[in-house]
Amino acid sequence: MTVLEMRAIGKSFPGVRALDGVNLTVGEGEVVALLGENGAGKSTLMNILAGVFKDYEGEIEIAGEPARVHSPKEAARHGIAMIHQELNLVPELSIADNIFLGRERAILDRKSMEARTAELLRGLGLDLSPRRLIKQCKIAERQLIEVAKALSQNVRVLVMDEPTSALADAEVQRLYGVIRDLTARGVAVIYISHRLEELEEIADRVVVLRDGRHIGERSTVDRDELIQMMVGRPLGEMFPRANGGSEGDELLRVEGLSVPGDPAVGRTALRGISLTVRAGEIVGVAGLMGAGRSELLESIFGVHRPSEGSISLAGAPYRPKSPKQAIDRGVALVAEDRKAQSLVLGNSVVFNASLSSLGRYLRLWRVDRRRESAAVERQVRDLRVKTPGLRFTVGNLSGGNQQKVVLAKWLLTEPSLILMDEPTRGIDVGAKAEIHALMSELAASGKAVLVASSELPELLAMCDRILVLCEGRITAEFPRGGAGQEAILEAAMARQQVTT
Repeated sequence: MTVLEMRAIGKSFPGVRALDGVNLTVGEGEVVALLGENGAGKSTLMNILAGVFKDYEGEIEIAGEPARVHSPKEAARHGIAMIHQELNLVPELSIADNIFLGRERAILDRKSMEARTAELLRGLGLDLSPRRLIKQCKIAERQLIEVAKALSQNVRVLVMDEPTSALADAEVQRLYGVIRDLTARGVAVIYISHRLEELEEIADRVVVLRDGRHIGERSTVDRDELIQMMVGRPLGEMFPRANGGSEGDELLRVEGLSVPGDPAVGRTALRGISLTVRAGEIVGVAGLMGAGRSELLESIFGVHRPSEGSISLAGAPYRPKSPKQAIDRGVALVAEDRKAQSLVLGNSVVFNASLSSLGRYLRLWRVDRRRESAAVERQVRDLRVKTPGLRFTVGNLSGGNQQKVVLAKWLLTEPSLILMDEPTRGIDVGAKAEIHALMSELAASGKAVLVASSELPELLAMCDRILVLCEGRITAEFPRGGAGQEAILEAAMARQQVTT
């Protein structure tokens, strides 16, 4: 039985035809994967279904009946729920308040709300208090809370926009179990993901969009064919580092580093971390949610103060008291949450790209706008940022292009050590390939790269070594080619050192 049918859907924005006659059908208990590059129209199509965009062309039917969907409330009445890629949670409210936001009655039954929230969280493997504030939760936890919010409703059609982008493999498998339970109950699922390796396991059908048009659909997953359908051309090497890189002198040394945790904000403590990174080397950091990957990179960047241990950079003592001191020493951090931590969304491309290197363009205490624009223009060209111009608002760019602006910002500081936290989270395969190529180029030019990622294929393909964290400790270190995904996951769940 067909649960959802969207026919001849069209949508235009000023100067842009975002969707042009797109059709989509989803059956009862079916998982349809929706693929396409950033800007292909996937999120626009789903935002129409979820009632976010009320003006559109075409028709929508739910279970064979015409459906008017011109607001999120109307979508909810039809049993449509959407987990957005850009998480729609209120940071100052609790988890329970967020899950039931918009469905409150005159008198709140907090006991029932919190009991139901706890039940939903347990089903997703989250051991969190329903009273915890969203701002105290990690990105991966917030992503699963969004899933819980959707599951709390009477869902007939569930849209999942990049639901695994911040999750490690163990959490992904847990989410797959939830999806299978839903489809067994007849729920139709539309699944948007840039992780093509997920589709073979979870999708019944794959639909591809490009430039706002329906390109085709497949019932089997052929990675190369799907990529060519998405980008309109053969992509070439996804991981352009088949043999690893050549190592230079030791650039970073961390010895016995311990950093206090903070349960109130969900920050994992680091315990006795020791590692090295050499010039020209890419070192990966793997681990499950809450293992301490972000905390490690942020501590090296001067965000958190160590209680024990030492760090040296290029042979000299290094103990930054702030990110500014880290930047001054040639350290850059591509943060996990680009929108909250790396970009000022309401400002322009040039404003964001030059933000960390603005002092380089000062002349008589004023910014030389010509030099600033010329420097940013070079980075925009080299990184192939798709933008109408340097003055274009960065918040209106696609996720992949926003990430390129973040990279441009740090490259303009001319760092020697680049810390990358989930550098390809939530971006399409074309942009991923470009960022992988950039990582290889940076290492080849003699820079040191320390990258944390929940995508094990990315780490295995790109890194010279992989460090594995579990509960703030390093439990294993694998050389290139020295381990597969199973061995890394075993170390990620081990509290003691694993012999490699």
